[in-house]
Amino acid sequence: MKYVRLGNTGLEVSNLCLGCMSFGDPEKWIHNWVLNEEDSRKIIKKALDAGITFFDTANVYGLGASEEILGRALKDYAKREEVVIATKVSGRMHPGPNGEGLSRKAIMHEVDECLRRLQTDYIDILYIHRWDYNTPIEETMCALNDLVRQGKVHYLGASSMYAWQFQKAQYIAEKNGWTKFSVMQGHYNLLYREEEREMNPLCKDMGVALVPYSPLAAGRLSRKTNTNSARATEDKVAMMKYDAVAEQNQLIIDRVAEVADKYQATMSQVAVAWLWSKGVCAPIVGITKEKYIDDFVGALDLQLTSEDIAYLEECYVPHAIVGHN
Repeated sequence: MKYVRLGNTGLEVSNLCLGCMSFGDPEKWIHNWVLNEEDSRKIIKKALDAGITFFDTANVYGLGASEEILGRALKDYAKREEVVIATKVSGRMHPGPNGEGLSRKAIMHEVDECLRRLQTDYIDILYIHRWDYNTPIEETMCALNDLVRQGKVHYLGASSMYAWQFQKAQYIAEKNGWTKFSVMQGHYNLLYREEEREMNPLCKDMGVALVPYSPLAAGRLSRKTNTNSARATEDKVAMMKYDAVAEQNQLIIDRVAEVADKYQATMSQVAVAWLWSKGVCAPIVGITKEKYIDDFVGALDLQLTSEDIAYLEECYVPHAIVGHN
């Protein structure tokens, strides 16, 4: 495993981040392909053994089940000071007023709940899980700064928003002497590259780390056709993101397969190696089988040439923005 600094911070993270959205109870959440606790623990243990120290979850994943599973597993398998735990708040956790969003009340309550479920005294990275159009950003940034000052949170991150929104949040924090965001978790892969227009250059200029989700486009970049998994046929969110341009995407997928054959690598390794070539800090890899961890770790040894990168990117066409709202 390789380790890098998170943007312009001193925090060291593994070059791969284990995404924990696939851990939970299939009967209690929108995705029925998620793993139960026993199978989830095997993957967490395997990731730790492979040197992965960076774990990403959210309060809304399984309505808290993902955090609970991750918290119990890390308590059993790792020392707290050796792992980096990231979670997110904003999504709806209960019906009625203040059950979602980024108001001071919602943030403070949900962070305490996250800490309880994760069985930890602090969160290494707290993300705001999308932009809250109903709460002044000043209120949100002040609450986040207070959490850092209290020691409940160490670093701040944001996820999937417009560049102007991220810039505004950073400006408000700097203006008031508050903690700024150190990391951006955007939607970024070979099939969706709209972040390259404004967000990625902005983050590079600010020294903000890129930790993108969906590096394999919900599995579409891991196989030549996308018909062999439960997620391919059941994940309605992923279908919304990618299927409208499926024909154009297939051209890119075919090229990923060609480059993989060239290096005797897997398609997943090519897709992740491409992200590293674009300055990404740690792609968030969601895993449902232990063997995939070895696959992703193997990508660390794959070096794409400039010709490979140009070939992989050539067929891309502009996409409608998805994931920001």
